Amino acid sequence: MAFLNSQIDTQSEAFRQRADDYAALIDDLDRKLAWARAGGGDKMMARHRERGKIPVRDRIDLLIDPGSAFLELTPLAAWGLYDGKVAAAGIVTGIGRIRDTDCMIIANDATVKGGSFHRETVKKHIRAQDIAAENRLPVVYLVDCGGANLNQLEEVFYDENHFGGTFHRQCRMSASGIPQLAAVFGECTAGGAYIPALCDEFIMVEGNASIHLGGPPIVKAAISEIVDRHELGGAVLHSRQSGVSDHIVADEYTALGRMRDMVGALAYTRLPAVNRIDPVPPVHDIDDLPGIVGTHLSHPFDQREVISRIVDGSAFHEFKPEWGDTICCGFARIEGMAVGIVANNGVLFAEACLKATHFIELCDQRGTPLLFLQNTTGFIVGRDAELGGISKHSAKLVYAMSNTRVPRLTVITGSSYGAGNYGMSGRGFRPHFLFMWPNARLGGMNPDVGSSVLMDLRMASISRDPASKEELAAHEAKLRAMFEEKSDPYFCTARLFDDGIIDPRDTRRVLGLCLSVVTGRVEERPSRPVYRM
Repeated sequence: MAFLNSQIDTQSEAFRQRADDYAALIDDLDRKLAWARAGGGDKMMARHRERGKIPVRDRIDLLIDPGSAFLELTPLAAWGLYDGKVAAAGIVTGIGRIRDTDCMIIANDATVKGGSFHRETVKKHIRAQDIAAENRLPVVYLVDCGGANLNQLEEVFYDENHFGGTFHRQCRMSASGIPQLAAVFGECTAGGAYIPALCDEFIMVEGNASIHLGGPPIVKAAISEIVDRHELGGAVLHSRQSGVSDHIVADEYTALGRMRDMVGALAYTRLPAVNRIDPVPPVHDIDDLPGIVGTHLSHPFDQREVISRIVDGSAFHEFKPEWGDTICCGFARIEGMAVGIVANNGVLFAEACLKATHFIELCDQRGTPLLFLQNTTGFIVGRDAELGGISKHSAKLVYAMSNTRVPRLTVITGSSYGAGNYGMSGRGFRPHFLFMWPNARLGGMNPDVGSSVLMDLRMASISRDPASKEELAAHEAKLRAMFEEKSDPYFCTARLFDDGIIDPRDTRRVLGLCLSVVTGRVEERPSRPVYRM
């Protein structure tokens, strides 16, 4: 393949200033991630440890293979919501390797509101299950769950993608042969009881774990029986009397070791990616990315500079390099795995749409996964554009992207506005994974255009609803602030519109992990659901 030359002068004052500015974004990201890792705070963490319980991320570190990576998803879910008291939405999800088997791990954090399910908790749990189902990953549930948040029933209980939807997914995955395993570390009451109960096999920790459809307060209210949670559904009762549990262990360390044995006993074969070769690092330094991109969306950058720092050997076979220049398409490898890249270099014109459509069809024909690098304000508008057929040409891109049979990954490196987000494999089109950089912005319109449109509507109604110049100026400022807030990456990740905000310098590593997951194949074998006896 052709080698991508870099045009960036890393010694220039402008580059260094952009890198310094971006360092502040990285520091801010690190501070927010520290909030997520702190869980319910020092007091709740100390109480957790006093009960002989291990913090949730330490459980995961002990569970996965030593030295292997854990790809955590949406660690900043619920950021800025609930007065900052529901860190990471009270749940940790991600992909880790256990006994050489890639697994989806879904782990409650009991230091955060007792591990209860808020709106974002449910959404995060379901997103992890959907990734597992799509990629046929065994699911390991580390359960420490107080059930649904009763103050949010209209947002967590009734609908198909509420709490009940998690159980439906467990049943369907088991029926399709995707293993469902659990270790219970604490109280599992009401809906929380169904997480282990619907698994194929699970463990309970003596002294801390309990499972009951109705906890002691519910039992007292319903039938006037007074009973503590261990008499009602403790590990001893369920492992030695009711037969609900399959294993009882003395402590959490033993539980995590037993879970590793359970995964090892699956004999669940995921074959390696097709045509994977030994990876080679990029020639150009990935640490240059913050200085290339900068913090201001008004600063243009060539996506080829990004590509040259994330692909193997900085080698890139570009498709139609002399035509449709606001989009860049081509073939490369990341961590030894083949990938087709579609990257914006500005507004999407008709030529760019047709070029990308053709390229997506090539990747689909060849079975090559697609990586979309988004930095666009959207499709071109105006009379000339409509006369040239932008509506139908943009629709071709959307059709091709939506119906391709190969995996799709998306990274938002800058702007992602309007229908451009759609055509470039935005969240609404269900890419296998989607990440944002800290400088990125995502929204239906950029703040300038959006506030201008709504101000025009306001001015059109001025005869019916008079306002002073000062009131109009304040209204315009309010509109702009709204668009700015709702396009902010942390606003988006808090509501799980992505799979996480990542440091640009981690992009190659993260994409390598994702490609390994989406391109791995699973041996097909007849299956049926496991009905617990």
